[in-house]
Amino acid sequence: MLRLRTLRDVDVTEKRTLVRVDFNVPLQDGTIADDGRIRASLPTIQHLLEQRAPVVLMSHLGRPKGKVVPELRMDPVAQRLSELLGRPVKKLDDCVGPDVEEAVRSLSPGDVVLLENLRFHVEEQANDPEFAQALARLGELYVNDAFGTAHRKHASTYGVARLLPAVAGFLVQTEVERLSRLREGPERPYYALVGGAKLSDKIQVLRDLLPRVDGFLLGGGIAFTLLKAQGYAVGRSLVDEGLLPDAEGFLKESEAQGKVVELPRDVVVAPELRPGVPARVVRVEEIPEGEMGLDIGPATVEAFRARVEGARSLLWAGPLGAFETPPFHEGTRRVAEAIARSRAFAVIGGGDTAAALKSLGIELPENVYVSTGGGAALEFVSGKSLPGLEPLLP
Repeated sequence: MLRLRTLRDVDVTEKRTLVRVDFNVPLQDGTIADDGRIRASLPTIQHLLEQRAPVVLMSHLGRPKGKVVPELRMDPVAQRLSELLGRPVKKLDDCVGPDVEEAVRSLSPGDVVLLENLRFHVEEQANDPEFAQALARLGELYVNDAFGTAHRKHASTYGVARLLPAVAGFLVQTEVERLSRLREGPERPYYALVGGAKLSDKIQVLRDLLPRVDGFLLGGGIAFTLLKAQGYAVGRSLVDEGLLPDAEGFLKESEAQGKVVELPRDVVVAPELRPGVPARVVRVEEIPEGEMGLDIGPATVEAFRARVEGARSLLWAGPLGAFETPPFHEGTRRVAEAIARSRAFAVIGGGDTAAALKSLGIELPENVYVSTGGGAALEFVSGKSLPGLEPLLP
């Protein structure tokens, strides 16, 4: 297993600690719709507070693209974190600069501040050296507890970690320990369930996983590009036309390597995606020209469930239908229930998949781990080196 320097390896007593957290939470009308990512950071923050460390937290929120976007300020996050910690959390008006440095220098042991959205500065995603140095001036020690951004070589995840003593927080440590079960010697058979809307988001994931898994269960929008590559007419279903050659190549390589590829056998179709629209189940050979596939059908669910029941390891990334719009949630729900009943060790990666399970009220047992990282989790279990973890190696 990948060994990292962690909080347990350093003395943090009264040391001003700069912590990269992942507070990129969903907002709805200015309020936090799901505080799961904030809660995930609490063990690390509370450990630092117990050691009387002044804590400086930094995160991004949304995609402001280097500009100040008032709707993406960190104020709601600071308020929610204050409620969870039961102590004040001051939110600063920027993340770098003389005023920020002065505010941080004045912190007392056990104080907590949250910097403004890192991505209000274009230098963050560019891993600008001067920006990294400005962040580094805010701490004596750096803790990375943002696994969801570990695959990004940004100033707050990589640059600053090269300038300060750097360790992993408890969340990052847990993610690495759990995901390593799929990265290193997973129990067989090992299947990857991959869904989501666009094949462009997942084709590289499929290629990377191909030599590692025993097979794939493919649903969601990505399945229709693969079905079209096999010669099926898919009506108005979502298709990445430019990726048809890639889809065909993936299918041929899977066959050459003897890997199972379960594609939908039947789908739920409708003229459009909206609540209450008339929907019906058809075989994939019979998708009408004027309709679109929006969920996997019952025969596909049964095929997927049979594979899940026989699996010892599972990786799931991406919902299997348009779960936000009933009745196109049923395929995702029924496969999730099968995973919850299975004996397999399963990792669920990707914000959309986790959101689907939460909205469907699926109770998951201890053998199912929901990662806080989407792309980071997929890259890690595929065997890739994550830039955010490199500075934390012993």
